Amino acid sequence: MLIASRLIACALAGFCASATMAAENRLDAAVEWVQRAVADACPAPDLTGLGAQAALPGSWLLEETRLPSGADPRRITVRLVLPNTDEIVLERRQAGGRLRQFVVSYWSPEGGELRPVLQAFADGSCAIRSGRTIRAEGEASVFLDQLDGDLRTLRWSETLQAAWPQGRDSGGVRVGLVDSGLAYDLEAFSDRLARDAEGAPLGYDYWDLDPWPYDGDVSRGPFLPIRHGTAVASILVREAPEAAIVPFRYPRPDMSRMGALVDRAAASGVRILAMPLGSNRAEDWTAFSEALQRHDMLVIVSAGNDGRNIDEAPVFPAALDLENIVTVTSADAFGKLAQGSNWGPTSVDIMLPAENLEALDFRGARVTASGSSYAVPRLAALAARVLADEPALTAKALRQRIFARATPSPFEREDVIAAGWIPDPLDD
Repeated sequence: MLIASRLIACALAGFCASATMAAENRLDAAVEWVQRAVADACPAPDLTGLGAQAALPGSWLLEETRLPSGADPRRITVRLVLPNTDEIVLERRQAGGRLRQFVVSYWSPEGGELRPVLQAFADGSCAIRSGRTIRAEGEASVFLDQLDGDLRTLRWSETLQAAWPQGRDSGGVRVGLVDSGLAYDLEAFSDRLARDAEGAPLGYDYWDLDPWPYDGDVSRGPFLPIRHGTAVASILVREAPEAAIVPFRYPRPDMSRMGALVDRAAASGVRILAMPLGSNRAEDWTAFSEALQRHDMLVIVSAGNDGRNIDEAPVFPAALDLENIVTVTSADAFGKLAQGSNWGPTSVDIMLPAENLEALDFRGARVTASGSSYAVPRLAALAARVLADEPALTAKALRQRIFARATPSPFEREDVIAAGWIPDPLDD
């Protein structure tokens, strides 16, 4: 149906552009179409699919959605295929029928799939205020350029993917980090990456299935990456400075890949796997659970930050009943469960201080981080230091060593965690 719609659109316009259009020409075309869409479709008091199609001659309507459905939607989205076979998405965000923001996204087919090219943001008066474009330089380097309202002037660039840096392997305990990825091009990590015999860093991107697991969860859109893994890793390398990190970008598009991720981590010599992530769907973790039982590897997972008892409303993999998983949650410095942190007298093993920690973001800037996600690197660092002293420990024995450090919290009720509270994970 999609291919047919594109062919019809091409026939209406009398031409079809090459799918291999040069990047600069593609961006020129994107800017022109986006500006036209804002000028001609944004002012309409009610965005409709047919109205958007009429505003962009030669386009063909693919989809129209209104959320919530009914007389007063807060978000109206229209997707169109253009005469050059590219696609454009118009999104009207409103309240009480009044326009708050108009967002236009431009996509181009490449290699059998649609690739993001440009996104523009217009205000309630339909004036474009800013834009974003994705730019590749070679095979490994990709950038997110932040643009002025003219969609030409560069404000600043963010890295979406980078080549691996030069550096050395510390030779320490190998700790795998499964997260949104890692800004491994920062100086703080160049000598903290586990490397093979040729000096190439270990790790993999199981989201995009390429060898560059750079920090960026794009679940809310390719132009709006969520950066999480770098801040987590910065705490890990600070508290276990000799550990060697193996970064993985988790496979949100297909969680069955978690089995391959665990197998790859084991083959890379990973003894500890730090995983500050989770979901509500047990089926997401079937392949992970099966793979984990094949390897002697201790996995540190976060309890989550939903403010709930995960014994009653499970979060996975935190609630999996496996002997080589430790679930950790966040407390304040006195041993009181942090606001919003999950708990569970059966499912949550350890509580430790993980509020207002200093961390590095993906730019290398100092930030403050809180939550059970940041309890994970503190406990993983503790595990790495213990294992460095006693490298023959099995995952089960390492888990027992950690539990032996836990004590009841003097400031929390007894039915919060299973093993106890570790007041200072740096107190070796």
